[in-house]
Amino acid sequence: MVAIKLNLQRIVSQLAKYYGQPGAPITTDPFELILLESIAYLVSDERREEAFAMLRKYAGTRPHEILAASHDDILKATRLGGMHPEQRVSRLREIALIAMNEFEGDLKPALRLPLPKAKQTLRKFPSIGEPSAEKILLFTRSYPILGLDSNGLRVLVRLGFGEEKKNYSATYRSVQEAINDQLKEDYGWLINAHVLLRQHGKELCKTNRPLCEKCPLRKSCAYFQRTFVSVPRAVATGS
Repeated sequence: MVAIKLNLQRIVSQLAKYYGQPGAPITTDPFELILLESIAYLVSDERREEAFAMLRKYAGTRPHEILAASHDDILKATRLGGMHPEQRVSRLREIALIAMNEFEGDLKPALRLPLPKAKQTLRKFPSIGEPSAEKILLFTRSYPILGLDSNGLRVLVRLGFGEEKKNYSATYRSVQEAINDQLKEDYGWLINAHVLLRQHGKELCKTNRPLCEKCPLRKSCAYFQRTFVSVPRAVATGS
């Protein structure tokens, strides 16, 4: 197999050409970004945003508003977010309570802490691991880091950045180390990279039966070379 020299900036450009430039994020507020992580489960991005809009309309998206809102008003939103809506009402109240008790309702000063402490602070909230904390720090333009969700991580591993390890955290660190010297210190570019890599993982570079025949990155993809070039297979049929 021929070794492939990867260029992350070129890869992001190819994805932008294929999918189009991403729109603006629905929010850049740190507390609202945390709410977005917990308001829905295993639903489309569109459904998650509908649930978030419903929460804004009927309950509000500030910590004190969520604590003051009725159970039923929050439930209107969490019902749009898939399974276990009652549990998510409790989760959103828990998030709001942490924000009020530990941050006086304002997370923004915590984002100005040194990077390790800022990530540690965000991880006090349920469902916020290191990748989500890094995404929040990126989308709030607090630190120019490329936070990755599981879809974006899978794309980069298949391309050949880093290695798949025994656990998710180790894989994540391996990829971050591999891409570190190819990142731009440009918030707009990094946010677009996050969104495009995530979209590619959801639409083409899926966990099972990835649609490699449609992929704009296949010529520079180690997974494609290993699967379809070194061991020829019927790409079009996926057999």
